[in-house]
Amino acid sequence: MAADLVQDQLSLTRRVGQSVSFSCGGTEGCYNSYIVWYQKNDTETFKAILLFDASSGNLTHSTADRFLYQSLSLCYFIFGSGTKLYVTVKPVVSVYPAASRAHLEGKTSLLCLASGMFPPLVQFSWKRPKEDGSLEELPSAEGEQLELRESGRTTSILLVHQPENSTYKYHCYVKHETGTVEAQIQRGNEGLVTVLSSDSASCGDAVKQSRGAED
Repeated sequence: MAADLVQDQLSLTRRVGQSVSFSCGGTEGCYNSYIVWYQKNDTETFKAILLFDASSGNLTHSTADRFLYQSLSLCYFIFGSGTKLYVTVKPVVSVYPAASRAHLEGKTSLLCLASGMFPPLVQFSWKRPKEDGSLEELPSAEGEQLELRESGRTTSILLVHQPENSTYKYHCYVKHETGTVEAQIQRGNEGLVTVLSSDSASCGDAVKQSRGAED
C-alpha cells in the first residue's frame, strides 16, 4: 500500500549562511522502501540529493554511485507536496550627491541606492540631525523624495533646499526583511563629502571620502 507523504512546510525563509531543515511525515509505511530527497532550482530539473534506506537505516548522499542505482530501482514513486526555500539577501546601500539642474534652483539632490537584495522590496526613509544631536524625519516642506525601481535595484532621490556649496548631513535608512541598513552622507566646509554605511545586523561600518563637485 502506498504511503501518503505529508510536507506541512509550504515555504521556509533563511538568510545566506543559515542552516535549514526540512520535514516529511507519513513515512511510517516505507519500512521496506527507500526515501529520497530531491532538490529543484528554478532553472533546473529535479536532482536526488539524499537517500534513506528505511530497512537498514543507512543514509547515502548523491555522490555515491550506489545511490543512483538504488533511487532508479524503486518499484514506485510517491512525491510529497514539496517545500519552497527562499534565501534572503540583505541590500547593499550606497549614498552620494548627484549632479543635476536642481542646483540652479538652490537645491541639492542626494541619491540612496539599494541593490542586490532578495526579496527586492525595500522601504526608504531620510533623517537629519537636530541641534541636540538626535535624528528627525525630514519635513516634507524641506525636501522632495522620489523613488525609481529597476531590476535588481531601487533608488531613492532626495531633493532638499540646500545650496550646493553649503554643509549638510543626512541619513538614509533602507528597511528590508533581513534588517535595516543605514548610510550617511556629510559635506563639510572644506568640500569633503563623507559617506558612511552600517548594517543593523552586523554593525559593520564602511567610510568613503571624496572631494566636492567644485574641486
